[in-house]
Amino acid sequence: MKSFAVLILAISSCLCDSQIKSDCDKICDVCSFTRITQDLGAVGEKVTNIADKITLLEIKLQKTEKEVMDLQKHIGGNTSIPQVAFSVALLDSGFGNTGPFDSPTPLRYKNIFSNIGSGYNPSTGIFTAMTKGMYFFRFSMFNNLNSVPNSVVSLMKNGKRLTSVWDTSGSDANDMGSNAVVIPLEVGDNVYVELQANRIVYDDSMNYNTFSGFLLFTL
Repeated sequence: MKSFAVLILAISSCLCDSQIKSDCDKICDVCSFTRITQDLGAVGEKVTNIADKITLLEIKLQKTEKEVMDLQKHIGGNTSIPQVAFSVALLDSGFGNTGPFDSPTPLRYKNIFSNIGSGYNPSTGIFTAMTKGMYFFRFSMFNNLNSVPNSVVSLMKNGKRLTSVWDTSGSDANDMGSNAVVIPLEVGDNVYVELQANRIVYDDSMNYNTFSGFLLFTL
């Protein structure tokens, strides 16, 4: 009878141990699943953050590409902006004085360095604006080689004097000077360099006497 009771207790103990072990295994499985779920949630959150950052980078890249394209248009890709520029010298060959004339006379610069837009006319010495805008002009003058200088030139706009360079006193020679302006022009306005009455300028292959201008921007 005692042996039977001992056997029953042993079997009960084994069953309890097995049940406890099974319950522990189930608890461990639940904990492992919970940890895996938490880990997957953290990974998903990181993936979402990375996706958001990639989206922001794509937006910034598109904005940068647009800015680059706009800049390219401004620095040369936009052919709708007029291109106007010229630079000329007085003589295309030889040397000697130009003048004197009885009345103020536009200097006709024959040596063409550049004439983009064909605004300068070498037959008349006059630049005519074909685009409304702000322009830069510069001219230089070299006096006559006589012992008494006798040179006066003026930059003119539509017959009105803007600025001048002159040398009419002293006993030296081989003097030169220059001047420049920035002015607005309407279509059809004329700009030229005028040799004043009874005055002289000298030039040779060194191209001392020049006249240049270009469009800064349209108006």
